[in-house]
Amino acid sequence: VVVVVMESMGAEFLNECREDGADVTPCLSRLGKEGIFFPNTYATGTRSVRGLEAISTSLPPLPGMSILRQEGNEHLQTIGSIFRDKGYDLKWIYGGYGYFDNMNYFFGHNGFQVVDRTVWDKDEVTFANAWGAADEDAFAKVIREADKSYAAGKPFLTVLLTISNHRPYTYPDGRIDIPSEKGGRLGGVKYADYAVGQFVKEAKSKPWFDNTLFVFVADHTAGAAGKEEISLEGHHIPFIIYAPKLVKARRIDMPVSQIDVLPTLLGLLNFDYDSRFYGQDALSADYEPRFFVSNYQKVGYVKNGVNVILKPVRRFSYEPGDADPKTVDENLKEGIAFYQQADR
Repeated sequence: VVVVVMESMGAEFLNECREDGADVTPCLSRLGKEGIFFPNTYATGTRSVRGLEAISTSLPPLPGMSILRQEGNEHLQTIGSIFRDKGYDLKWIYGGYGYFDNMNYFFGHNGFQVVDRTVWDKDEVTFANAWGAADEDAFAKVIREADKSYAAGKPFLTVLLTISNHRPYTYPDGRIDIPSEKGGRLGGVKYADYAVGQFVKEAKSKPWFDNTLFVFVADHTAGAAGKEEISLEGHHIPFIIYAPKLVKARRIDMPVSQIDVLPTLLGLLNFDYDSRFYGQDALSADYEPRFFVSNYQKVGYVKNGVNVILKPVRRFSYEPGDADPKTVDENLKEGIAFYQQADR
């Protein structure tokens, strides 16, 4: 299993969402058509640690700091504990320095071998900026580490956070039709998509490819500003499960939460495990669409088109303003229950 967490790859960058019709994400668009595509997935927050938290712990976004940055975050039930108990090789790969945002500590103390840039060989970095090695280099490292696990006869779980679609949006020249020095955000998106395509192409040549599930999901969008207290479009991200030999291509249009990524993956693998996760398997017959959003001290619970926003000092609001009062009341009670119990 390879989980690719894509930096700032909001749904607005996907070809199908662009009003200008530009071909910006041909690789992700192709994977979406060939895999299981959840086009209406919603991130829990606006920072990478929130995305990593949702995907690895399947918990709602509690107010304040992400679990990755809190004390006492060792040895939790996470994606790591589930796969470790199944005998998997666990590796957290990052082309930068994972002491940032306490990422290395969290993954290292929850079953993963840390493979950030501090342990890479110098010749494994062909291009880097202030954030770290280019996505191509990171994907090449994923391939090499997968080869090692396969050669040792071990199934593997790899979690990777990409970097290139982040300021300063610099990347190797000659890859896409926008020079790096003129790239900006659009160049960062196009290069990130190009690197995904190259990664899948290389992975297809490996003996482990046919028996591997690939997950592509964003950590958050490129921006969550808006007139609303919590912009839902500012949390709208893609989620794709790609495994042409293992899963049938289909499109799931209902709303899905980022905390559902892990239970959905485990459902596809048919894993038997005791769960403390708050997410649901989005492919199960009894899946109930709802999702969780946040922006530090405000948290939202969205169901049946109504977003109830919980605030400090026991205040709340809701959007849209003309929502049915019964739905508002039900969402308020459910939202409070989810967040209170998750916190305790």
